[in-house]
Amino acid sequence: MIWKNSISLSLITAVFVQLLCQLFKAVFYSLKDKKMGIHYFFSPGGMPSAHSAFVTSLTTAIGIEAGFGSRIFAVSFVFSVIVIYDAFRLRGTVELHSRALNRLYKKLPENERIEMPTMVGHSLDEIAAGIAVGVILTVLVYLGINRL
Repeated sequence: MIWKNSISLSLITAVFVQLLCQLFKAVFYSLKDKKMGIHYFFSPGGMPSAHSAFVTSLTTAIGIEAGFGSRIFAVSFVFSVIVIYDAFRLRGTVELHSRALNRLYKKLPENERIEMPTMVGHSLDEIAAGIAVGVILTVLVYLGINRL
């Protein structure tokens, strides 16, 4: 049963996938900007979507452990869809608003300017990459420990 033996593996795998995505973002965007930017590790936006990877990893692990027809998988799947939708639609809108506000703030005197973070949402490509990373890495973890 998932609760007795493998919830920790499901959670550890999902956290591992999340951290790997964030580390990738920190390295990728630091190389792209040609300067080290540790803030990218903590950034909620960018390629790939760590939100999508995290929830997809957890849902995949639950499916492997409890069965893809189980109730717990269904619950996890529904919450994954909500998180992914939020990462794309809601936070994507927040990102657009931040960009617009930053353009307006540039018209203010320098001492009154506030820089809004603009890397907070995700594109469909970033979400698709996050989903792929979540599924692939989770399957590899479970293959590696002979749980598949």
